[in-house]
Amino acid sequence: MPSPFPIDPDDLRQWFETAGADRLPGLLGVEIVELEQARCRLRCEITPHHLAPNGYLHAAAIIALADTAAGYGCVASLPEGATGFTTLELKSNHTGTLLDGAMTAEAVLVHGGRTTQVWDAEVEAEETGRRLALFRCTQLILYGDA
Repeated sequence: MPSPFPIDPDDLRQWFETAGADRLPGLLGVEIVELEQARCRLRCEITPHHLAPNGYLHAAAIIALADTAAGYGCVASLPEGATGFTTLELKSNHTGTLLDGAMTAEAVLVHGGRTTQVWDAEVEAEETGRRLALFRCTQLILYGDA
């Protein structure tokens, strides 16, 4: 079974923007800044729906941005014959918060095997570069109809 994802990086970027528009990435306002094999950079403008009831940036908003960066990067880096992936494990360490402006996540591939990929991501305040979180994610690579 061939991969359902476009191979061309520009086509893949457009595919993600269209497919994600009515799903979590689109609902959170995630924007693709860069997408290439082994690397993905996303941004998200902070709005009130990203905040927790206590008024601070919700940890889940940070995790969603980092996990999406790792997921988009994973698809751009699938080995030949792979048809997709699913997340096996993720971990985040939160080191700061942000009340306004934008946050960015840059995910890089640290292990690219045929059965798993491991991605590290850093989430930062776009304006200052202050780190908000460190993130690590393990993806299981899928083949066939899985």
